[in-house]
Amino acid sequence: MKKLRRVTEAEVIAEFLKNEFYQEEFHEDREQFEQLVLDADISDEAGNALRRALLFRRRGHMWRELPADTQWCEVKIEPQDLERVRVFPRAQWRRVANGSFLLKDIVRRIKTKPFRGRTRDFIAKVQALSYHLRNQDDQSAVLLIGIDDDHPVTVLEGNHRLTAALLASPAVMQNRFRVFCGFSPAMSQSCWYQTSLANLWRYAGNRLRNLFYDPDADVERLMKSATDSTMKAAGEPALTAPQPALTPVRAGKGIAKFEINGPQ
Repeated sequence: MKKLRRVTEAEVIAEFLKNEFYQEEFHEDREQFEQLVLDADISDEAGNALRRALLFRRRGHMWRELPADTQWCEVKIEPQDLERVRVFPRAQWRRVANGSFLLKDIVRRIKTKPFRGRTRDFIAKVQALSYHLRNQDDQSAVLLIGIDDDHPVTVLEGNHRLTAALLASPAVMQNRFRVFCGFSPAMSQSCWYQTSLANLWRYAGNRLRNLFYDPDADVERLMKSATDSTMKAAGEPALTAPQPALTPVRAGKGIAKFEINGPQ
């Protein structure tokens, strides 16, 4: 796997969010954030913070499981890397894999084995994407995670696209996407890299701790902060007074509500 350059977490999040922006979590305010997402300026720290908060609407539970010391690189997948690139064993991929989650083995089974029912419908969608990628350029980003240059890497984001591309040809897989890989010596402790009982237990504990986290509250706070900064720079009074501390309290549907701690 050839490392092309080091990249920041902010750039990776910007590309990840761009891939996710069609999802329903963004329907209500898509127009408001469209430019921020589709034309990301990663030199803008306020914009980076807002994109992170937006991504956490849908993928916060995933991103929190990556080690804090993860270092990201843009890489190029080379032919020999097919011996260690794995899809993440989620949902339909388990039925396709038959025990081996290596990308090359998944593609071999798709080409040679008959499937039925919902799995057959799933494969048909991957095949359709494969034909699309043969004729269309695609500059979207695929995310991998791993320990180092010698251990296997797992697809964090892009199972469908990488599989579809390799179905077309190894050359299509190598040249259609930008590929980012996050490396950490502690990656084996992430359930997204290694599905073990210990990692799943740790993941369950983290989900419990963040049960009442409200990502929209972060988005609103960052938007207010950006508005106040802009008005301050223009010499106008801020619209919002300094905010007292916010404390999450239990809400009926698992979304945080907040009570104000401070002078009444």
